[in-house]
Amino acid sequence: MHEKTTKGIHYAILSCIALVFILPLLWVVIASLDTNASEAIKAPTQWTLENYKSVLSNKTNLKGFGIGLFISFIQATIVVIVSGLGAYALSRYRLSYRKGFMYVILFMTALPMTAVIVPVYKMFLSIGLLDSIWGVILFLSASSLPYGIWLMKNFMDGVPVELEEAAWVDGATTWQSIRKVVAPLMFPGICVVFIYTFSGSWGNFFIPYILLSTPAKQPASILLYQFFGNNGMVQYGQLAAYSAVYALPSILLYILSQKYMSKGFTMAGAAKG
Repeated sequence: MHEKTTKGIHYAILSCIALVFILPLLWVVIASLDTNASEAIKAPTQWTLENYKSVLSNKTNLKGFGIGLFISFIQATIVVIVSGLGAYALSRYRLSYRKGFMYVILFMTALPMTAVIVPVYKMFLSIGLLDSIWGVILFLSASSLPYGIWLMKNFMDGVPVELEEAAWVDGATTWQSIRKVVAPLMFPGICVVFIYTFSGSWGNFFIPYILLSTPAKQPASILLYQFFGNNGMVQYGQLAAYSAVYALPSILLYILSQKYMSKGFTMAGAAKG
């Protein structure tokens, strides 16, 4: 009886936590289909898609989504490639400074962007990268590399070095062994780093807001602010519709990657067996 009571308490706590996360999502879905939406969760008197039509028919919004996808995809690709090469060196080579370097990386993962944005702003102003989409990509990539290298190294350590040595015996170069042996086996890790980096960039408001001053260059994360009007007036219906569309890229990327992540785990298990 005592065990059942304890288990019931645990389930009750977990249910309360789940409810806290579900309610905001439920509000987004319901409010996006209500032209008279408010901050409260209530069933619409009339269900409608007008909020979605208003959001998706706005050329500024569509351009913002395109810019946001461009920044996030390019940044995630850069981080995956650079962190993969860096992690390979840290995982495979006996470097005298490897331990100290890993501690530096660990420290940099905890460094907040707000601590470096002022010197970065001044530096970008000096070299002409201020108000540049490529400047934003460069800064976001640099700030994501420490955590990307740390994650990628953990996955790289799980790939047996004997497989690479067998490829070298067959005449493969180091780059060929990375591309044909290591990369397929650690594809789950590549997906994790890509999704983590993409989601972080896609949801980043602060950095583009500081570094991009031209409205035409602003990504979707900044345009979300347009639905908060003056004097506390908020367009809740359009805000919810925009938020629902805004969440789709990360959700779709995660769903599509499940097939490849599972395949990667299977390959790794077969190789070790």
